[in-house]
Amino acid sequence: MSANERDLIVGGQAVIEGVMMRTPNAYAIAVRKADGTIVNTAAALPKLGDKYPILKLPILRGGAVLVQSMGLGIKALNYSANQAFADAEEAEEVEVALTPAVIEGEGDFAGITGGLPGIIPMPTQKRAKDEMKRGTTAAAAGSIIFALIFNVLLFIAAPLLLTNALFIAAGWAAPPATTEPAAVVQTAQATSGDSATAPAAQQNDAWYRRAWRSIKAYLSPVRPTVAFNLIDGLIRMSFFLIMIFSFSLIKDIRRVFEYHGAEHKTVFTWENGLALTVDNARTQPRQHPRCGTSFLMVVMLVSIVLFSVIRFDSLLYNMLVRILLIPVVAGLSYEIIRLSAKKEGGLFFKLITLPGVWLQNITTKEPDDKQLEVAIEALKESLKLEPQPQTAAATPLA
Repeated sequence: MSANERDLIVGGQAVIEGVMMRTPNAYAIAVRKADGTIVNTAAALPKLGDKYPILKLPILRGGAVLVQSMGLGIKALNYSANQAFADAEEAEEVEVALTPAVIEGEGDFAGITGGLPGIIPMPTQKRAKDEMKRGTTAAAAGSIIFALIFNVLLFIAAPLLLTNALFIAAGWAAPPATTEPAAVVQTAQATSGDSATAPAAQQNDAWYRRAWRSIKAYLSPVRPTVAFNLIDGLIRMSFFLIMIFSFSLIKDIRRVFEYHGAEHKTVFTWENGLALTVDNARTQPRQHPRCGTSFLMVVMLVSIVLFSVIRFDSLLYNMLVRILLIPVVAGLSYEIIRLSAKKEGGLFFKLITLPGVWLQNITTKEPDDKQLEVAIEALKESLKLEPQPQTAAATPLA
């Protein structure tokens, strides 16, 4: 393998019974069918910056490639589902059962980091081939919409509301003067004690009115600070860890995690300049520092700082700004990862990727040789579409 070839940054994503591998200019998907054979598809990747020069600008390029990566990930899942279920009996009018799936990979997120862990509906039942073909576009659009709504609710809305309520309950922040949380707390304390000592007005007050006042009090907007956003980030990360661990207990998802490990081992084999064989890949580590989990840690840190600067006294505005600034957070995080990745041996890169490496003890599992074989074929097929260097002859990939 020549030095120019080895400098290509590659990565990928685990899919259903297979792996999608991505190089700077192409991608390939390899899937093992039920009969044991491996099928693949490959194509060149469009350059967003060539078509839209503005997307070459810092920050914008990160958000643009993130969207492209999501679309490619959905496409890879649809292809793998079609192939994995192709040998099963075709079912007439059988709906696809959707189950949350964690999609991982260090991939080629703009050539540096790749597929972000997220929630994407994964087909778990067979359906007719014609139906699969007709529904590919609609399924992809529906999957992206579902993933966005689910992630916004779980990782933005819920942590913000819980943090807001926690700060008011603990007395760490004074709510606006228009609300009366102190009175509500006093009312709750009074009604929780001896009813004989409670004021008559409070005794006659309906429970649902008291509950509504309590909810309004705890949702009184707190102006976010660094401490507020730190707790908000910790709650968000706790949700993510619980979700990841829960999924790891599901047999089908464990298979995806095994292919995730196969993808990492194959990438390490390439980066170490070794021939792409199962024997060489088997000895490689399954935790990769450029995995999307490392990117998530940077996203959390960037969001803590950014949301501490851009903040409002309205809970609704604070929630909306978190949603609207998702592309900005992703773009800034990408630029940080991009700069640090140029010196992968540096202390800063090791520190920001270390939590992600730890998390991969859950999100990757040890693959078998057949899974490694699939990942290797995906990488080989994607490399075939890479432009060959003018100054050096192409070297066989083994």
